[in-house]
Amino acid sequence: MNTYFATCPRGLEALLADELTAVGAGKTQAVAGGVQFVGDWSVCYRANLESRLATRILWHVAHGPYTREEDIYRLAMTQPWHEFFDLSRTFRVLTTATKSPLRSIDFVTLRVKDAVCDRFRAQGGERPSVDTREPDVRIHVYLTERDCTLYLDTSGAPLWQRGLRQATVEAPLKENLAAGILKLTGWQPGMPFVDPMCGSGTFLLEAVQVALDRAPGLGRGFAFEKLATFEAINWAKLRADAEARCKPVAPLPIRGGDSDERAVRATRRNLQEAGFGGAVVVERADMLETTPPAESGILLANPPYGERIGEQEELAAFYPRLGEALKKRWAGWNCYFFTADTRLPKLVRLKPSRKTPLFNGALECRLYEIKVVAGSNRH
Repeated sequence: MNTYFATCPRGLEALLADELTAVGAGKTQAVAGGVQFVGDWSVCYRANLESRLATRILWHVAHGPYTREEDIYRLAMTQPWHEFFDLSRTFRVLTTATKSPLRSIDFVTLRVKDAVCDRFRAQGGERPSVDTREPDVRIHVYLTERDCTLYLDTSGAPLWQRGLRQATVEAPLKENLAAGILKLTGWQPGMPFVDPMCGSGTFLLEAVQVALDRAPGLGRGFAFEKLATFEAINWAKLRADAEARCKPVAPLPIRGGDSDERAVRATRRNLQEAGFGGAVVVERADMLETTPPAESGILLANPPYGERIGEQEELAAFYPRLGEALKKRWAGWNCYFFTADTRLPKLVRLKPSRKTPLFNGALECRLYEIKVVAGSNRH
């Protein structure tokens, strides 16, 4: 059994723990920023292939106390790196620290790189090459105040890179955050779903993949394929099973809209290139004029955050009109708005039944749930 740590956007840790348990992970423990778990290589492969919420799956290699850089060098030097990856593979070391007393994180990175190369030389006289841009192998060093943990990255490119979204409009959400928000709404396949401010279609792409039972990692490769521990036959079977499970593309009760023609074009292109062109209707439409396609369902939108003064004034004028449109047209629907703009509930004049704090990168946001009933009360 190996120990792993799955990173994720802050606020999604509990959901990620459930997701990992579903792919066979044991001893799941959610902490800030991710979930620790144990499992064999099948669990690692499935977590990478199936997780909609994780950013990376890191394999725990070593852990030890330190007071200075040389303690970290010694910890790294004692690891059998030659058993983890081949001399022909390029590698990179990345260091992150929380409350570390050491003055230079860059120096720690350098010392771990030296330790890896020195260990390879001690084994066979040669050392692997470093590639800081597109390495085959990433070694992650995590420092707390007193302890150092070494991980090998089994994912490679972050898992939110599904390989599906080719065209983007400004500041799109990362796919794993979008998948987490979608899960928090309680939406299930078969339920009507509308994103009236679809941008480049991230929520729609995630919803279609869930509806078709398509594993999010089917369109990409992973770093574990380049490790010496790689079980090729095991991985081929897991991947084939996931492929066989996918449902055929057919029209779904999922709709998208945006007032910006560029966004509509980007969304249609992304759906088409992902092979989902016939599954979703996407139209140019003003959110305030959009009519629901069914009596009930889930509406989910990521409105602009209003980071500039002019935008803030526009949003302050838009929110009351949004509230009126929701009351007029969307009674019976559960409506969700993901935003960093805390003025939204007050200016929409509809009381949220739930506020879920989430982080979009470093930016603190909220997912507001507004259940629209006929004749919804103002504050």
